[in-house]
Amino acid sequence: MVAMREANGAGVTAGEEMKVERSVATLRSLTLEKMRDAILDFRFRPGERLVERTLCERLGVSRSVVREVLRHLEAEGLVETIPHQGPAVTKPDPAQAAQIYEIRGLLESEAARACALKADDVAVAELGRVIDAIDAAFRSGSPREVLRRTTEFYEKLFVAAGKQVAWDVVRSLNARINHLRGMTIAAEGRHEAAIREMRKLHDAIRRRDGMAAYEASREHVATVARLADAILGDF
Repeated sequence: MVAMREANGAGVTAGEEMKVERSVATLRSLTLEKMRDAILDFRFRPGERLVERTLCERLGVSRSVVREVLRHLEAEGLVETIPHQGPAVTKPDPAQAAQIYEIRGLLESEAARACALKADDVAVAELGRVIDAIDAAFRSGSPREVLRRTTEFYEKLFVAAGKQVAWDVVRSLNARINHLRGMTIAAEGRHEAAIREMRKLHDAIRRRDGMAAYEASREHVATVARLADAILGDF
């Protein structure tokens, strides 16, 4: 995990990395993006306090913007307010994490089954290309790109399956899912295992074997759920 984080921010100081460029998009949106990325990259550790004055200095924005962003991140589940201490990065709770993986297991497996039965050849080929991109992101040591490409994979899978409502449910949990995913992808040996699991799922979809796709998806989610539970036990 440390090596991937260092690779992601090599040669850039903390202050420079967090600075917001005002001309690209709205100040609030950019600040939110910077803060979310910093949490998902574990530049802010689970349980770490988020002091408004310090954030204002690092981001180069006003306190009102920082407060608004923190409220948004709290709604996403990435920040929590601790009584008498203030905002802090959410420390994932094992029981809540188990529920998230339960929801993933139910929705993703059904989407995988439907995708195998409904997706056209173009969509199936695109899923394979995204897995290649995830593999490349792992190899380049870019956890943020791994998260982005993995989210892309599941969006394409759900859309190809005709499961847009189910994807909306998953997307509402995506910040929490990626917080947990950021922990699991950094585990030793996870690169090879993750790609192997995703290719097994893709192969079942490509063969139009709905039950095999369903089982491959369930197996994948169960594996990462066990891994996350072990990691969270160390916090």
